[in-house]
Amino acid sequence: MMNTSYSYSKIFSAFFKAGMLGFGGGLSAIPLMHREVVTNYKWLDEDEFADMLALANTLPGPINTKLSGYIGWQLRGFWGMMVGIAATIFPTAILMILLFTVLNAYKDMSWVQGMSQAAIPIAGVMIGVMTWGFVVNSKKSLGWLKTILFIAIGVIVMQVLNIHPAILIVLIIAAALILPGEKKAERGQEVRK
Repeated sequence: MMNTSYSYSKIFSAFFKAGMLGFGGGLSAIPLMHREVVTNYKWLDEDEFADMLALANTLPGPINTKLSGYIGWQLRGFWGMMVGIAATIFPTAILMILLFTVLNAYKDMSWVQGMSQAAIPIAGVMIGVMTWGFVVNSKKSLGWLKTILFIAIGVIVMQVLNIHPAILIVLIIAAALILPGEKKAERGQEVRK
C-alpha cells in the first residue's frame, strides 16, 4: 500500500489536527483521526480503519500513537511512520504543558471545573457516533441479527465477566483464523470443482 504520492505534510496535518482537537484522552481523538484518514483523505476505507483500530486495541501503549504510526507506515514507510507519530505526540505535549500551567493557576475557579466536566460528555458523544458507524458497517457484512448478537456477547464478556477487551479481540482473531468462514468455504468448493 506504500505510495509516495502521499505527502509528509498531509500525513502530519491529518494527525496533528486529531492530536490538537482530541481532548479527553486517546479515545476522543480516534473519531477525529477516523474523519481525517477515512473521510477527508480517503487513505483507508471503513473496514480497514476498523481492523486497524481493533488490532491497535490489543497492543500495549497509547492507541493514537499506534494508529498514526501504522497508517504513516502504510502510506510512506519508515519516515511516514515517524511523521505520523511526531504529529500525534507534539500537540499533546505542547497542549499539556500550556494547559496544565493555566489550569493549575486557575484550578479553583468554577469555569475551569466546568470546562473539565464538559469535556467528558462531548468525548462520549464523539466515541458513540464512531461506534454507531461501526455497527452500521457490521450490519452490512453480517446482518442485524449477528451484529446484535456480537454486541451482546461483547457487553457480557467485558462488563459482566470483566474480561479485558484485548483478550476478546485476540480470541475473535484466533477464531477467524481457525474456523472456516463462509467465503473461505465457498472458495474451497470452487477450487475442488
